[in-house]
Amino acid sequence: MIVVTGAAGFIGSALVGDLLRAGWQDIVAVDDFSRADKAPNLAGKALTAKVDREHFFPWLEENHRSVQFIFHLGARTDTTEFDRSIFDRLNLHYSQRMWEACVKHGIPLVYASSAATYGDGALGYDDVDDTLPARLHPLNPYGESKNDFDRWALAQERKPYFWAGLKFFNVYGPNEYHKGRMASVVFHAYGQITASGGMKLFRSHRPEYRDGEQLRDFVYVKDVCAVCRFLMEDRRHSGLYNLGSGRARTFLDLARATFRAMGREERIAFIDTPADIRDRYQYFTEARMDKLVQAGFTQPFTTLEDGIADYVRNYLVPGRFL
Repeated sequence: MIVVTGAAGFIGSALVGDLLRAGWQDIVAVDDFSRADKAPNLAGKALTAKVDREHFFPWLEENHRSVQFIFHLGARTDTTEFDRSIFDRLNLHYSQRMWEACVKHGIPLVYASSAATYGDGALGYDDVDDTLPARLHPLNPYGESKNDFDRWALAQERKPYFWAGLKFFNVYGPNEYHKGRMASVVFHAYGQITASGGMKLFRSHRPEYRDGEQLRDFVYVKDVCAVCRFLMEDRRHSGLYNLGSGRARTFLDLARATFRAMGREERIAFIDTPADIRDRYQYFTEARMDKLVQAGFTQPFTTLEDGIADYVRNYLVPGRFL
């Protein structure tokens, strides 16, 4: 039995589908299932059970002998939320309970961290140095909550016999349709181009970057699922791992790839970055992926152009889920 928390969300539901297609049939989905807009993410997926996140730990006490692995992907991911108590409850304290339950019952664990832990990137994007999290300065409470848990996990004397914290970079792809403002730029680009024929990108507010040439490490959700499954099946090298493509690309690259995938002529304009996120906006992210490769993951990552073409033509246009 494999448990996936955050199973009705973007990455969680994509992972559930990936596991089922790979032949893992005994899947338990954990989430807050009250949101109707997330229900299509799990529609048609053969699940052993659905467990509300508030009831999960009592459920685990009764069923832990059947659980082979836990993917803890559930979290509050809104980078524009500044109520720290929400992040403490859902991202820190809930994750600490998950860790302790896995230690108690001998269950291996993969959990979701975030590239937001790296803040403005001044200290780089290296996942090899376990002292780095103590020196990082995330730019928002979401990133702080993820870094707080990474630091806590590294400091624990008792750890699951296998564990991995995945620092997700800019993930895009099917099943993010419910995320609203927090959905990927690819998703918003498709919506804007469909509605107006054009796309708006954030203007640069730093002189060293031209408009649209802010850089991100965009990673396709199918690659994220492949890494998750590799770690579950391998279970040899515990620790924190970056999970990006390993190559930074500009927002202009992304926009142009989306226009091409849609067969539309490019029409790109620039708008000011919203004031509420301007001071916390990352201008460059790029995952160092050496650690994952050294752990044995050798599958090539999908290029931005190929990922966008697959996402647009096979999912967004026909309205399909992964």
